[in-house]
Amino acid sequence: MSVEIIETATQELTDAMERLIPQLSSSSPALTPEETTRFVSQPSVKLFVFRTDNEDGTPGTIEGMLTLVLFHIPTGLRAWIEDVVVSEETRGQGAGRKLTEAALDYAREAGARTVDLTSRPSREAANRLYQRCGFEKRQTNVYRYRM
Repeated sequence: MSVEIIETATQELTDAMERLIPQLSSSSPALTPEETTRFVSQPSVKLFVFRTDNEDGTPGTIEGMLTLVLFHIPTGLRAWIEDVVVSEETRGQGAGRKLTEAALDYAREAGARTVDLTSRPSREAANRLYQRCGFEKRQTNVYRYRM
């Protein structure tokens, strides 16, 4: 099992997103190859993927992903985690934790002051994971404006 940062869009990545995005959101379509390229090429975005190992020990298929966004604001460098998803077949094997810890390590090394994320209360396993990784639940209101 391994986690890596994807720097270049490939057909393998587009195919993985086609499998994983519907498991994350029923209302979001999978990305086209062009959209995948545009997404991965953003300098402030880091896409972490989790791979299982093949029987011979070589890296296997992409079975999970996490997006880390880094941005500068007047109070310092901040980071935000979005779109964490692990394939149904791989859940419960530590992939979510490995992805989250890799993103936290990257943000720490980049100098981020904080890393935030949101998670629906109904995603009980995900909420437990984030708390085990050291995230603290904040007393805040999250607002969304739909365009």
